[in-house]
Amino acid sequence: MVEALIQKASVLIEALPYIQQFNGKTVVIKYGGSAMTDPAIRKSTAEDVVLMKYVGMNPVVVHGGGPAINRSLKRLGIESVFNQGLRVTDDATIEVVEMVLAGSVNKDMVALLNVSGGNAVGLSGKDGGLLHAQKIIPASGADIGHVGRVTHVNTHVIDAVCNAGMIPVIAPIATDQDGGTWNINADTAAGEIAAALHAEKLVFLTDTPGLLENKDDDATLIHNLLRADIPRLTQEGVISGGMIPKIEACVTAIDHGVTRTHIIDGRIPHALLLEIFTDKGLGTLVCK
Repeated sequence: MVEALIQKASVLIEALPYIQQFNGKTVVIKYGGSAMTDPAIRKSTAEDVVLMKYVGMNPVVVHGGGPAINRSLKRLGIESVFNQGLRVTDDATIEVVEMVLAGSVNKDMVALLNVSGGNAVGLSGKDGGLLHAQKIIPASGADIGHVGRVTHVNTHVIDAVCNAGMIPVIAPIATDQDGGTWNINADTAAGEIAAALHAEKLVFLTDTPGLLENKDDDATLIHNLLRADIPRLTQEGVISGGMIPKIEACVTAIDHGVTRTHIIDGRIPHALLLEIFTDKGLGTLVCK
């Protein structure tokens, strides 16, 4: 009994220097993968975010929602089409994307954080002109509809929410000067938001241990990835598929002053706390 209590005290002591280091600092969290779908992991992730707020950090949550969008499109008889990894988003699809991301998915995460003891506020990039974007034209030259890239982040909106003691939960829907609606890749949005906020950390919750040299072998985890090695690993195919926008977002963030960026396994209970408040940490650290 006493030994167990001493062990709990040791854990708190290990966390103390990190609590001191990150007090008042902003951490952007890309929420996705199993962290959004597995009930137990959803609960532990929400608890982690709330604890971060209570110990003096400013967590900012950016979420995706691809599977939920696919289900809604299927129910409505709208085919999901992709071009070079980007969802082709015509007029009918953008209505569903906005409804799902800024509606059900966003509010579900807000409710989860609030039930866990937090005080969360749901936002989309349209709120307060938070995210402005312009149309993406892929290398193929194809018209993929309402798919945009972020051109401006209004950090005043996020700062106001954080300074009021609340946790912003952001859906990656953007607007433009004409009031148009743009679908933004959630990884990319997280990187742009972290860069604009000059966040201390950017953390991606994924369904892999991190970046693997061999995608079929967890033992090949790359613990530290230097920016200079990224072009080579991309050319060799080590960085591929869904990992590409995550790594690109990490580069955007560190090029704009974000100290550390992490890609961690969101399937592990309390992965955020293990990454931020322990000596060993998890996943892949991407840095200069």
